[in-house]
Parts: sequence; structure tokens; C-alpha cells
Amino acid sequence: MSSPLDLPGWRHVYSGKVRDLYVSAGAAADGGGRMLVVASDRVSAFDHVLEPGIAGKGALLTTLSLWWFDQLAGGDGGRSIPNHLVADHVLEGDDAVELIPAEVAGRAMLVRSLEMHPIECVVRGYLTGSGWAEYRESGTVCGIPLPEGLHDGDRLPEPIYTPAFKAPMGAHDENISYERSVELVGGGIAEALRDTSLEIYRRAAALAEARGLILADTKFEFGTDDAGVLTLADEVLTSDSSRYWDAAAWRTGTTPAERMASFDKQIVRDWLAAHWVPREGTPPELPAEIVERTRARYAELLERLTA
Repeated sequence: MSSPLDLPGWRHVYSGKVRDLYVSAGAAADGGGRMLVVASDRVSAFDHVLEPGIAGKGALLTTLSLWWFDQLAGGDGGRSIPNHLVADHVLEGDDAVELIPAEVAGRAMLVRSLEMHPIECVVRGYLTGSGWAEYRESGTVCGIPLPEGLHDGDRLPEPIYTPAFKAPMGAHDENISYERSVELVGGGIAEALRDTSLEIYRRAAALAEARGLILADTKFEFGTDDAGVLTLADEVLTSDSSRYWDAAAWRTGTTPAERMASFDKQIVRDWLAAHWVPREGTPPELPAEIVERTRARYAELLERLTA
């Protein structure tokens, strides 16, 4: 993993698989207010950071997140979902001064510090991935019974909420029941996480559908601000956190691969699964062709959604 940048006025406090987190140089370790979230060009799959990265990926993810935050703030006609963004410019006299360092311009967000909830809020509208694997074995997804006779890539009768417990760094997230999420965060917060996640998914899926895209599944993270307001945080509805498919291909395809023409890192997952036993040893380096195809699909998704 590449080393975090030395950004004037900011202190690095954490790096995930893709993002680096900074606080003001004089702030306490918990941020104490504003934080800088920087999206790198790193790509991860099967809990590994892969080599090489995808040039420009951080900017693509950040641009799409900012666009979705704007839509969910009422740009799509729905109610405004509170988010963690703060203004990234200030006025000094008549001049607007950029608060995001030039070194990470275009791939960073200035945000409020929140009390984050340890729940990854997953919403699935279609049967695929790990959900498909479980369904074949037991007829369930994360323990939720589903109708018989579904196939890989099928639309579910209704979107389902399947939370996960966010494990400590270095460990795997754990799928949990809704009842377990109540034990972890309390009934009121658990209900709000579920209902808000399902609301956002339905709104985003409708917007994507109008642009010829299917939002198959996605995941959200939330925190609570100083006023006790549930607040959408981290990235939102990006190619890294979601599965998007081409709607025309889904309608006409005769095989799962044809139906699920993907705009996310499924290209990377598929190549790794064919050339490496996932989670055993060090993954191989990605071929240039796989890197370029993935970058092109990320860019196409951004263009199709925001045009």
C-alpha cells in the first residue's frame, strides 16, 4: 500500500483499503470537527489491496459521491438526507479560498467528524454475489428466506436490508441479523439505519433506472452528529460500494455474465477468481488490460449517471 501524502496543515490518522483520513494538524486524534477524506487510486478485492492501482480512480469515486450527496440532499425531489459534507471554500474578503490541499484536489472531501455506527448498511435489490451463493445452499440471503426458483441476477420481490458488523481493521466484516444490529446500536438507531438505507436505495435505483442502469446492491455508512442527527457518511453509491449493471443487457442477456454487464470492480473480481485462490497468499498483479477496462467502466458509469 502506498504511503499517505504529507499534506500541509493536515495530519494523517488512518488509512483504509482505498481511503486516507486526515485531521487538522492541531486537532485531537478524533478530528475534533473537520476531517479530510482522500480517495486514493488503490483498488481492493477479497480483502486485499491490489497492484497496480487504477489511475484517476480516486477522482472518479469522489466526483460520483459528491453528485449522489447532492441528489440525496433533495436534488432528486425527495427529502434531504443529512450528510457529513462541509463547505470546502471560505471567503477572505471577496476571494474564495480553497480549503482542500492542491495535492489532493478533485479526490478529497471535507467533512464533519461524526460518532460512527459500527454497522455496514447493505441493501440488495437483486440476487448475486455472496447472496446468490447462500441462496443456492439454503434458499436465504443473510438468513432472510426468499422465494424458490430464483436465478443469479434475478430481481428480488422487494429490496432487502442485510446489515453487517464492521470488524476492526484487518478482520472481516460479519453479516448479522437485524436483531443483532438492535443489540449493537439500540432499537431506535437500528430502525433508522434500516429505513433510511432502504429509502436511499429506492431513490437511487429509480434515478439509475431512468439512465438505463440497474443498481443491484449497495452499502452505506452512517454516523450521528453532535445534535444527534443520523448522518450519511463515507462514500455513497460509487462503483466501489455498489453493483451497477446495464439495464438493456440485463433484459436481453441469456447468461449471468451477459445479464450483469458491470460498471464496478466485478471485472477485477472475476479475473482474480480465475487466476488466484481468493484470500490465500498474495494476489497476482493485475494485467494492464484489466486495469484499463475497469477504469473505463468507472468513467462510463459517472458519465451515464451525471450527464
